[in-house]
Amino acid sequence: MHPPQPQVSFSNRLLSSLSPEDFASLQAHLEPVSFEMREVLIEPNQLIEHVYFPEAGMSSVTNNSADGKIEVGVIGREGMVGLPVVLGVDRSPYEFFIQMPGHGWRMAAHELEQAMSQNNSLHCHLLRYAQASHVQVSETAFANANNDIEARLARWLLMCHDRVDGDDVPLTHEFIAMMLGVRRPGVTVALHVLEGIKIIRAKRGMVTVLDREKLEELAEEAYGLSEAEYTRLMGREP
Repeated sequence: MHPPQPQVSFSNRLLSSLSPEDFASLQAHLEPVSFEMREVLIEPNQLIEHVYFPEAGMSSVTNNSADGKIEVGVIGREGMVGLPVVLGVDRSPYEFFIQMPGHGWRMAAHELEQAMSQNNSLHCHLLRYAQASHVQVSETAFANANNDIEARLARWLLMCHDRVDGDDVPLTHEFIAMMLGVRRPGVTVALHVLEGIKIIRAKRGMVTVLDREKLEELAEEAYGLSEAEYTRLMGREP
């Protein structure tokens, strides 16, 4: 058994935003865990056994088809992997896997279900996060329908930048193509465009954000709404 840590030491923003009483109802069930690159946390249509609260790293939520994977959402230290459990569902058609390695906490899904059944305040707080997550997924659909590839790339880079420390974002062309739902040659062209206007610097497996303000300008309306919703509902920035 690991000794319990004070709530202020948790950098997962969902856990740290809980009231002390709500946090206490989960604390004894949280165990530290490391996340490896490409590790699958939740398989599509399989029973969700654990939920995860990242402190570093990032998980992708993907729709898998015969043509490959398309990312529909990202989860980092602002949230949790396994949100269907909060909604009373024991599985998801999506895959949740680690895109950026890191670490965090996990707990058994049935322990979270029990805690929510005994604590309405906890359940309500997690449902507010569910709303923020829903808005993020909806904004992905909006961006894919309404914005060109450069704006969509800017949005995803901003979302990744929000979830790492510093300006270096570890992303391969393969992951970026999956995030945007485009072929790799299109990713290469879009990265060159952003490099040409000195917003980013790209090298193998790494994108460095040079000018976040210009990146936000390029993303236009594709970025910001879901982040504002998270702040409104959770009382802090994502």
